[in-house]
Amino acid sequence: MSLDLEVLGNKNFFEFVETKISNNKLTSCRHVGSVTAFDGYVVTVSSLPCIVGSLCSIENESGSSITGEVVRIGEASIDIVPHDNSFAISIGDKVSLLQVTQDVDVGPELLGRVVDGLGNPLDQENSITCKNKLKLNGTALNPFQRAPITDVLDVGIRSINSNLTLGRGQRIGIIAGSGVGKSVLLSMISKSTDADVVVIGLIGERGRELASFTAQILASHSRDKVTVVAVPADRSPLLRIQGAKRATAIAEYFRNEGKNVLLIMDSLTRVAHAQREVGLALGEQPTSRGYPPSVISLLPNLIERTGTSSSSGGTITAIYTVLADGDDVTSDPVVDTARAILDGHIILSRELAQQGVYPAIDINQSVSRLMTDIVSEEQMKRSQLLRKYISKYNENRDLILMGGYVQGQDLDLDKAMQIWPLIIEFLQQEDNQPCDFEASMESLEKLIGTGA
Repeated sequence: MSLDLEVLGNKNFFEFVETKISNNKLTSCRHVGSVTAFDGYVVTVSSLPCIVGSLCSIENESGSSITGEVVRIGEASIDIVPHDNSFAISIGDKVSLLQVTQDVDVGPELLGRVVDGLGNPLDQENSITCKNKLKLNGTALNPFQRAPITDVLDVGIRSINSNLTLGRGQRIGIIAGSGVGKSVLLSMISKSTDADVVVIGLIGERGRELASFTAQILASHSRDKVTVVAVPADRSPLLRIQGAKRATAIAEYFRNEGKNVLLIMDSLTRVAHAQREVGLALGEQPTSRGYPPSVISLLPNLIERTGTSSSSGGTITAIYTVLADGDDVTSDPVVDTARAILDGHIILSRELAQQGVYPAIDINQSVSRLMTDIVSEEQMKRSQLLRKYISKYNENRDLILMGGYVQGQDLDLDKAMQIWPLIIEFLQQEDNQPCDFEASMESLEKLIGTGA
């Protein structure tokens, strides 16, 4: 296909080299445009043959370059958000089209490695060369091609295994305010799970926490089955979104290989914040708490890529942390959207954390929607009984502490008072003491038997 510059309008600087576009992919081509405007966030470029999501390179006068993603296409121009907002850009800088549809390098070479949102190694080791590629935005699955969830995933956490049992292929959220122990809980799960592969996406977190968390995980026995995608909070919002999509694509590759994958995303809220920044910069109208509509569409698109696959037999069990601003676990838009999409949620209680109970899991506010399908009836009865004892004690706690309750008035409350110290001991777990699924079941049976 050959075009004349005059046909293209020859606006500003534009070079078009003969090319072929087949199946939405660019082959043996070079398209170059120029910067016509830059507001400090969005770069406006003369028109290029691309789609929303295409990858471009911006080269300034000094010869330095930065990549960016097409976020909007106009009749005579396109808008690009660069992956580094601090990069010096001026009018007339060259813009090259690199990929029409972005691909992700995937493969077993990523195990034990740490990469950024663009796939570049962050662990100061050798470069990574992968033989396989997948689409960054994934491929939609037919709901009828998803295998039913029937197998238990052991996460090594006693209270989760026994009362919030997770299945292979389930999607669940860990919801809490700041500083309640989400990262420590994720670290415990990463080191203790029996999943074949663990993919961890650390999106928008503190740089210090990224380094310490990653070093701790990779120093454990699970290094050979873990890959980490880390994008700290000071990076471009578009790069944070890229990091979440890249981690999901890597998990999809291992699922396609028939592996049982555990995908951990910390945090889904930071991804939503990044999309809010991009959406507002592009002129979207803010709705609840300033979130534009694109945020509400991004979250299900990201989450629905996980789950089971009947074609390969592999699974992606996804755990997303959701930051509840101001400890609001009910009306926050991101929390509410996540609860509606996910297959359950785990609420972390600040009150339990202040009492020194870690992990601070509030069992009565948490739920696993698939637990009834994958555990025995006896386990469900024990779990429900434990929930009743905890609820009874908390409802009458003030009365008990004031000495206003006389034993014998409520048999369930009497049992709850009797075993309350054992319940606290059951909920607590050191981060270096994993508890497998069988041991968790035995602990629950012993606890409920003690109070019977």
